[in-house]
Amino acid sequence: MRPNLFYLIASIVLFTASITQAANWALLVAGSNGWYNYRHQADVCHAYQILHKNGIPDSNIVVMMYDDLAQNPANPTKGIIINHPRGQDVYHGVPKDYTGTTVTPQNFINILLGDKAAMQGIGSGKVIESGPNDNVFLYFTDHGATGLVAFPNSVLYATDLNATITKMYNGKKYKQMAIYIEACESGSMLENILPNNINIYATTASNAEESSYACYLDDKLATYLGDCYSVAWMENSDEKKFNKETLYDQYLVTKKKTHESHVMQYGDLQLGKTHHIDEFQGNEQQYFKENTHHYTQLKRDAVPMENVRISILAHRLVASKQNSTEQQRLQKELSQTLNANHIQQIVSVALSNNNDYSVEEITQKRMKLTQYNCYKTVTQYIHEKCFDLQNEFVLNKLWTVANLCEIRLNDCIITNAIDQTCRNRLYFDY
Repeated sequence: MRPNLFYLIASIVLFTASITQAANWALLVAGSNGWYNYRHQADVCHAYQILHKNGIPDSNIVVMMYDDLAQNPANPTKGIIINHPRGQDVYHGVPKDYTGTTVTPQNFINILLGDKAAMQGIGSGKVIESGPNDNVFLYFTDHGATGLVAFPNSVLYATDLNATITKMYNGKKYKQMAIYIEACESGSMLENILPNNINIYATTASNAEESSYACYLDDKLATYLGDCYSVAWMENSDEKKFNKETLYDQYLVTKKKTHESHVMQYGDLQLGKTHHIDEFQGNEQQYFKENTHHYTQLKRDAVPMENVRISILAHRLVASKQNSTEQQRLQKELSQTLNANHIQQIVSVALSNNNDYSVEEITQKRMKLTQYNCYKTVTQYIHEKCFDLQNEFVLNKLWTVANLCEIRLNDCIITNAIDQTCRNRLYFDY
């Protein structure tokens, strides 16, 4: 009897210890900078407020954002960032773990892997120190393209993201993970790549071929405050009881509220149906009280990511004085924006000696990306020789470059076309 009692007590102690040791970890990333991209950092700040209010300690939340909005010359309310029209400040208290030039794909990978040595002397040095009993929540928001998402000065490829996730799984760096990605063509980061048996449930703002959408255009700030998918899931988290709603429930709500793009789910779909939001976003139920009556504006204000800059410029032009210096500056910027057609020139040159495919075939119908090595090589070369990849007008056309790889055009032919097209590297004024 006594041995049985001993084993019972020991089992209870071990079970209690495992619960005590389990923790929530989160990595929140805004991959852009600049006033035009205000919404991405506003999204991340809002996400932080949700996790913080629901009991995840700052020691377990890593935030990567450029941090150039609160004191930006264009900000009429210095020190304040909002994610909704007439919304409250979401900037206060947000940890400045990695800002400015430290917001990079390599730092992102090292943080996820818990590589403290690699991050020593960089930013806060904070990393995801999760273990086999811990849940991890990853939220990323920025521009994207076929098989990649953008960072301020570089890009993260789908293959590198998934290799990192697999390494975390093999290293027992988490029990379960939830991934939310807001970006154009964000489905391409996970589609046919993310396994369904490594305890990860993921949703994306769009499928592998379409834009995601910005929302909440604010006339006073002259920029978009949020992204449709992001504010949908966060407004849901603001108002719902986490312990009654699963990840899949939140996916359904977000899908219903995101009208223009197709919100997608990937990975272990059963995990999404059997695990609640509070297991990843905190469970102390001290909810961030954000206004949630603005849903009707999502449809009215929504604009594709690649058209955000054009929309903002157009609104500013309407408001500018006739024949003013400001009007002339805006007209010049808008003209430059509308003439970003260098990617098509690269495609044309690359196909000039190819009799099997026409330019129309390559530029009018998307092919599924499978030739990842070719795609990474040539897009990095475009970044080096032509212009920054993270420009949204460039990103919007990169699928045509992927098509060149899919028809098995030799890398050298494509890079030669890049050399011929990009005699001098372009630096956009904005």
